[in-house]
Amino acid sequence: MNGENIYEQIYSMKNLILAWKKARKGKTKKKDVIDFEKNLGHNLKTLHYELKYQIYKPRLLKIFILRDPKTRKISKSNFRDRIVHHALVRIIEPIFDKSFIYDSCANRIGKGNLFALKRFELFKRKITYNLKSEAFCLKADIKHYFQEVNHDVLLKIIQRKINDEKTIWLIKQILGNVSVNSGGTDFERIKGMPLGNLTSQFFANIYLHELDYFVKHTLKTKYYIRYVDDFVILHSFKEQIEKWKVEIDRFLREKLNLELHPQKSKIISLSRGIDFVGFRNFWHYKLLRRRNVTMINFKIENYKQGKISKEKLLEIFQGWNAYAKRANSYNLKRSVVSKIYSDSNR
Repeated sequence: MNGENIYEQIYSMKNLILAWKKARKGKTKKKDVIDFEKNLGHNLKTLHYELKYQIYKPRLLKIFILRDPKTRKISKSNFRDRIVHHALVRIIEPIFDKSFIYDSCANRIGKGNLFALKRFELFKRKITYNLKSEAFCLKADIKHYFQEVNHDVLLKIIQRKINDEKTIWLIKQILGNVSVNSGGTDFERIKGMPLGNLTSQFFANIYLHELDYFVKHTLKTKYYIRYVDDFVILHSFKEQIEKWKVEIDRFLREKLNLELHPQKSKIISLSRGIDFVGFRNFWHYKLLRRRNVTMINFKIENYKQGKISKEKLLEIFQGWNAYAKRANSYNLKRSVVSKIYSDSNR
């Protein structure tokens, strides 16, 4: 599939139905999903008509603050708009994904944080000759990434592969959407993408593919892994990584209007342990990141205070436990289970 004349595929009823099925997964009890499905056929046909004749306009984003316990501002799109996001990504993702580097790990089929962990372990063993010699890691993070993505730069990158004006029009509609908090009178959005949208996750990979290409093909680094805006580079010599760090920061500033986070981008000895994709990775074992431990304790405390139900807490614990199994966390898991069941009155 190439990037020409693909708009009809995006708004086709077949694609919208598949997109609806994806968008509703795990969300069937949500009010906006229930409301949309009360008149499903009519609503899908209306969406099809609006997209076909380019009169589609996204509903205003709803902003809410999530504390788990880290405070994050999440932007929630209306369900009908989430269907459009899935419809767009279903068609254009294959065009871009085949050009992504192997070690771009987030939001890709067959990849994820477990894949990134396995690659990190492999690279660590190779660079240290199976943990027999010292090596170093640039553990880097991009400052305020989702807030700083420049729309003009992103669109130019997308247009290298998508030569379809109507598809670009739809992408602009999604990128330019503003929040209900602004009353819809917000300035035309020229940068930033809302946390929470499928399209934001996908566009994030497109944008930072430019960095991936620079690191792999210009700097010719061998051991590089990226997970969203969090990336690592491994090398035997600290001096080499220091040079690369300067060049990467310059590239981000000049080409992508981004910069490395000054506090979160450090060169660390591998033997000290590297905080990457939710785990603190030491030579012979892994521990959960402190934030993940704090999060489950925070949820338990919410349950004890009656803010969430036992059913909801157990659902959260199930997901957390599946994640925690990847670390050396037997005693930690026993402690968490003990806390959950310690309140016999509930």
